[in-house]
Amino acid sequence: MGHAFLEKMELVGLSTNWNNLTDERRELITTLVENGQTHLFAGWDEPGTNDDAKFAFLESLEKIDGGYPGGLVGYIENARKLLAESALGANPFEGLTPEKPETVDLTTFTAEFERYEAIGAKRFDKVGVVLVAGGLGERLGYNGIKLDIAVETLESTSYLKHYAENLLAMQARSESKRPVPFVIMVSKDTGPKTLESLEANDYFGLDRGQVHILQQELVPAIADNDGALALEAKYALILKPHGHGDIHMLLHTSGVAAKLAGEGIEHLLFIQDTNGPSFNTLPAAVGVSVENGYDFNSLAINRVPGEAVGALAKLVGEGKEFTLNVEYNQLDPLLRATISPEGDLANEQGYSMFPGNCNTLLIKLDTYVEILAASHGIIAEFVNPKYTDETKSAFKKPTRLETMMQDLPKLFGASEKVGVTIFDRFWSFSPNKNNITDAAAKHAAGGPCDASATAENDFYAAGRARLEVAGMKVETAAEELILGVPFTLGPKVIPRPSFALTLAEGRGKVSGGSISGEATLILDGADITLENVELSGKSALIVKACEGAKVTVKGAFENEGFELVELTEAERSAESDVPEYLKIRGYKFVNRGAEIHEFAEPGEYVVEA
Repeated sequence: MGHAFLEKMELVGLSTNWNNLTDERRELITTLVENGQTHLFAGWDEPGTNDDAKFAFLESLEKIDGGYPGGLVGYIENARKLLAESALGANPFEGLTPEKPETVDLTTFTAEFERYEAIGAKRFDKVGVVLVAGGLGERLGYNGIKLDIAVETLESTSYLKHYAENLLAMQARSESKRPVPFVIMVSKDTGPKTLESLEANDYFGLDRGQVHILQQELVPAIADNDGALALEAKYALILKPHGHGDIHMLLHTSGVAAKLAGEGIEHLLFIQDTNGPSFNTLPAAVGVSVENGYDFNSLAINRVPGEAVGALAKLVGEGKEFTLNVEYNQLDPLLRATISPEGDLANEQGYSMFPGNCNTLLIKLDTYVEILAASHGIIAEFVNPKYTDETKSAFKKPTRLETMMQDLPKLFGASEKVGVTIFDRFWSFSPNKNNITDAAAKHAAGGPCDASATAENDFYAAGRARLEVAGMKVETAAEELILGVPFTLGPKVIPRPSFALTLAEGRGKVSGGSISGEATLILDGADITLENVELSGKSALIVKACEGAKVTVKGAFENEGFELVELTEAERSAESDVPEYLKIRGYKFVNRGAEIHEFAEPGEYVVEA
C-alpha cells in the first residue's frame, strides 16, 4: 500500500507517518484497511504530534492480532458472520428437539455414590484442575480478587487456599504423589493480585511448577453490522471481555493442554472462582466419567421449572445430537415450539427434566486436545447486540463476540459422548456472587441467594453431611435471617481436605458421637480419628495434626466456643476497619473459648475431654 493509495483512501495523515512504521506494522495496517477498517487510521496527526499514542495504538492492534487465532481479520470475519445471523433473527436451535440428557443421579449418598468415589479416588494423579478466575469482587462489595475472599470465617480460609488444600490432599492420596496440575485463568485486573496472593503465601504449599497462570485478554468491540472495530477516541479501541470460553483458547495457544496430556493427565476439572463445594464432587464425577466413557461431563443440580439457571438438554435433529447448556429464558420457548405446549414442566419431585448447569465441567483430555487443535481453541462464539430499532441496522452501543466454556460440546461429533452428573445443591453448587442487598431480595423472591453467607452456610452443611454419613449423630439448628439472608447457626463442621476427600475415608475415621446446637468441629490432618466425640451448645473443638501425627479424640467437650455476632451498621460502613470479607456477610464469629489442639511433631497422641 503506497502513498497514492493512502491519499485515495483519505488517509493523508497516515501517509505522512508511513515511513516511520516498520514493515510488519505497514502490513497489519494494509490488511485492516483492505478489510473495511479504514476509519481506524483516519485523521492521523502529522509526525511529531501524538506519536506515543499512535505507537501505543499500533501495539494494541498487534497484541490482539497475535493473540486471537486467525488474527484481527479472523475476528472481523467471525463478527460479520454472527452479526448477519443475528440481524436475520436466526434461531440457534432451529430444527432441534430437546430431550432429557443422559444423567447419573448422585443427589443422595448411596452405595453407588461411594462406588463412583472409589473409582475416582484411584485416579487423583491423572486429574488436572482449571480455575476460571477473571473477576474482581466489586459486585460483592469486596475490593480485591474474589479468590482472596474467605470461604469460611471461623479460620478465614480464602477460596484460593481452600482449592490448594484440596490439590495437596489429592496428591497425598495418590500412589505416585505427583503434583496435581493447577491452571488459573486470570484477567488483566486479577492477574497481578492472584500472583501476589500466591507469592505472599508461598503458593499455599503447592509446587510453583504445578501452577500455570494464563492471562485472558480483551477483544475489540464492534460498532456495526459491517464489523467495524469501535473506537472510544482517536488511537484507542474499545475493548471488552470475550467470556470465560477463552480458557479453551488459552489452553491451546499456550500448549498447556497438550503438555498435560503428554504427561499422563487424563481429565481436567473446570471450576469457577467462588464455588467452594466444587471439590466435593470431584472423586465421584471422575468415577462417573471413567465408567461411562464421558468425554464431557457436566456437573449439575436439580432445578425447578423457570429457575434462573441454565438448563442441560439433549438437542436432537437434522442428523445432529448435542447435550448443551440452554439458557433458562431460551428453554421455555424452545419447549413450547417443540415437545411441550405448556413449557418447562415439573416432575413428581417438583423438578424439571432438564437439570441446572453448575458450570463445573469434567473433560477427557485426549478428546479435548483433538478438539482444540481442530478449532484453534475458538469455542462457539456468539454475539448479542442491542439494536436501536426493529430494523436491526444499528446498535445502541458497541457489541463484541463472546464465548462460554460450557459450549465446547457444540464442536463434538458423533463419536464424543456427553453426560450429566447431578449432585445435591449444597454439596456441589453454592456460588458466592451477590451482595447482601441483592441476596436478601433474591431470598424474598423465593430464589437462591448465592451470597457470602449462604456459601459459608453450605460449606458447613457439607461438613455436617460427611460426619452424618460416617455415623455421627448430627442435629441442625433452625435457620435465621441475617440482614435478610438465611443462615443456619450450627453445627459448624469443617473436615479439611487433609482429613477426608471421600465419604468412605471419613467413615473410617469416625466412630459414634454426636454434634448439635451451635457447636463447632474443625479437623485438619490425615490421621485423626474420633471415638464417641460429643459436642453440644456452643462448644468448639479444633484438632490439627501434621503428617505423621496420629491423634485419637475421645469424649464430650464443653466450652464457650464461638459466638456469631451481627455487625453493627457502623461496622459495616466503608469507614470501618472491619475486614471486607466480614462486611459482605454482616456477621463475625468471636472465639469465646474454643478448645484447640495442634500437633506439629510426628507421634501418637490422645485428646480426651
